[in-house]
Amino acid sequence: MDLSWSHQRLTRRRTLAAATGLAAGALLRPGPALAAAAQYTNPVIWQDLADIDIMRVGDTYYASASTMHYSPGAPVLRSYDLVNWEIAGHAVPVLDFGAKYDLNGARGYVRGIWASSLAYRPSNRTFYWLGQIDFARTYVYTATAVEGPWSRLTTISTPYYDAGLLVDTDDTLYVAYGNTTISVAQLSPDGRNQVRAQEVFRTPSSVGTLEGARFYKINGQYYIFLTRPANGQYILKSSSGPFGPYTMRQVLLDLRGPIPGGGVPHQGGLVRTQSGAWYYMAFVDAYPGGRMPALAPVTWTADGWPVVQLVNGAWGTTYPSPSVPAPPRQVTPMTGVDTFDGTSLQPRWEWNHNPDNTKWSVGDGLTLRTATVTHDLYWARNTLTHRIQGPTSTATAQLDHSAMRDGDRAGLALLRDSSAWIGLKRDGGATRVVMVTGLTMDGNWNTTGTGTEIASAPVSGSRIWLRANADIRPGAPRPGTFSYSTDGITFTRLGPAFSMGNDWRFFMGYRFALFNHATQALGGAVRVTRFEVSTP
Repeated sequence: MDLSWSHQRLTRRRTLAAATGLAAGALLRPGPALAAAAQYTNPVIWQDLADIDIMRVGDTYYASASTMHYSPGAPVLRSYDLVNWEIAGHAVPVLDFGAKYDLNGARGYVRGIWASSLAYRPSNRTFYWLGQIDFARTYVYTATAVEGPWSRLTTISTPYYDAGLLVDTDDTLYVAYGNTTISVAQLSPDGRNQVRAQEVFRTPSSVGTLEGARFYKINGQYYIFLTRPANGQYILKSSSGPFGPYTMRQVLLDLRGPIPGGGVPHQGGLVRTQSGAWYYMAFVDAYPGGRMPALAPVTWTADGWPVVQLVNGAWGTTYPSPSVPAPPRQVTPMTGVDTFDGTSLQPRWEWNHNPDNTKWSVGDGLTLRTATVTHDLYWARNTLTHRIQGPTSTATAQLDHSAMRDGDRAGLALLRDSSAWIGLKRDGGATRVVMVTGLTMDGNWNTTGTGTEIASAPVSGSRIWLRANADIRPGAPRPGTFSYSTDGITFTRLGPAFSMGNDWRFFMGYRFALFNHATQALGGAVRVTRFEVSTP
């Protein structure tokens, strides 16, 4: 991507506006219509990517999302049309926030990367990611390209809860944050320290909770975009500067969403296209799959308030596609085949907690050597996860299990706080393919069930294909089913359907997960030679 701004011959003010899509003078009349497809369908990404922060740099759109305990964290998505997206990298390369993120004596489930912020600073051509960890402190990471390398710029002692980072038109950095009581902080010019912080708004009791701040400057006005979880969106506006005072207006409340059985679109952020059109990318609670990004056009009232464009009184299932320049290339699909033949994992993969990097490798397939001796998958290190594609999708993994050792357990899971898996158990020199269910955690994310084997079959040879199908549409019955093959062609169903849980409190949705752990001693390994996520 060309991040050179000099060739555009823009004034500094126009450069800032083009970079953020949110700076002064942004409410422009749409220019000539550009080539675009007829319409798009919501959700624009039917994968679990919540708490979106979205922006435009030149002709490219970027977004960041929450990942909790998964590592690397804070994926950065890229698009050229707001509809087709790819995962380009991760802003937090490793969750080095304590031993619990290494599954070392403690666990970080439902901690880690919560709602955070992504911004671009034209003055130094640098991307910034900012987020609080464990309600204790805030971390800032920077990179000159979203693919990385990302490095930690600073740690700030104030935990900016649900933060929104604004690069103002004069290059000053501000952060809006808080729950119910909303504050604004000003950072030092180098972004390393807080120089001022002030409460700017206290949510009326009639509204309740507001959080999920996104901070914008539009036409000289300052806006803080806030969510009422999980059914509303509000916005604050100040004509007197970033520290207010602010007035509030409701953007949406109890609005029907585009996913049958799903929740109200909320949270997320605003972005302006090159031609001056505005869009709001929110997420829709749609468990068991998670929280899915949905996109809707936005217009503005004469006195400067955003209005979401509805279809028959609801967030539309379809809208006309944004008018944008022709993409320079097709984005990399977020599903498909992976043979692990590169030097690193593709960015669509994330580990359950930080991995032990001495126990895995790619190149000639993905080799997972046992990294933990445990009977509990939730304690096993080096479990590699992939988001499930909705509304239904199938993951198929080809495994070479010739290097497994007695006591080893390897396979393909549907992973969440209630899990099931299909895989291999090697005991007494013999290998069986099994289906296991009953892996559970309680509300404090402690293990309450390590699983029960409910179906099995003997296998021979060194190769097996494992398959998991997931129907993540909200509502009943939310089935996950498992099958296996010894030739890659004919698959045999194993075990009954597993009903995936749809409680929201784990936040993250179900994922496909590849694992290999020991129950007796380390030393065994499996090699995943091919992995595919396909849709009907």
